[in-house]
Amino acid sequence: MVSGETFELRHHQTLDILITHPKPENLAMYYESDAYLSHTDSNKGWFATLYQWVKRYSLKQKVRLIQRFHKGKGSLLDVGAGTGDFLQSAKESGWHVQGVEVSEKARDKAREKDLLLDRSLDEIGNVKFDVITLWHVLEHIETLEATIEQLHDLLSTNGVLIIAVPNFKSYDAQYYKQFWAAFDVPRHLWHFSKFGLCTLLSTKFSLVKTRPMWFDAFYVSLLSEKYKSGHSFSLKAIAIAFWSNVRAVFTKQPSSRIYCFKKAK
Repeated sequence: MVSGETFELRHHQTLDILITHPKPENLAMYYESDAYLSHTDSNKGWFATLYQWVKRYSLKQKVRLIQRFHKGKGSLLDVGAGTGDFLQSAKESGWHVQGVEVSEKARDKAREKDLLLDRSLDEIGNVKFDVITLWHVLEHIETLEATIEQLHDLLSTNGVLIIAVPNFKSYDAQYYKQFWAAFDVPRHLWHFSKFGLCTLLSTKFSLVKTRPMWFDAFYVSLLSEKYKSGHSFSLKAIAIAFWSNVRAVFTKQPSSRIYCFKKAK
């Protein structure tokens, strides 16, 4: 999206995940674009406007989700908090919130909302959280195994870990292939299947439930079609997304999936 470079996806057969190769030495430079919407509050253009509208709706759904899996309010850590919109919504709903975001630009935006975000998990200290969330973040993490250890240490005994990631086994991924926007190389270093993610977390966490993210198929397909054909809007992309969601009802392979974990006993 930013550099126009090409990267290879290598399949890890044991885990059934794809790994971006080569891993860039300076990954931060690939986030330095206003087109990377999660690090801005941009409403420029119809696509950014649509993104922000869907985000506002999704924020309410995410807050309801964490309250469903953790009865009552509590402490929340959002990893990869972006400009802080989810934390702001949770805070307004009565949660005690804290967040981590590596992007200085995004942290500055969050500060305008009275949210002071840490730069890394190392800055959190000896604190336990009732809920930890990573909304489309784990695929960006360079130190994957070490981060999983940290998340385990930061989660309270009966806490909930919620992870949302794209699913490269979805129909829209299979249709768009190298143009599938959710591959998003090289920012996405890892590309998870359900088996792969659950296997990675199996020694520390147990899976409670999964949920599809229906809107993601439309957002990703519209962006994928733009990469493939250059069309800024495409009814074909809408149709592909709709069909991907229909198929996912039966195949259980949505464009993106939310995983809810608890500490393994």
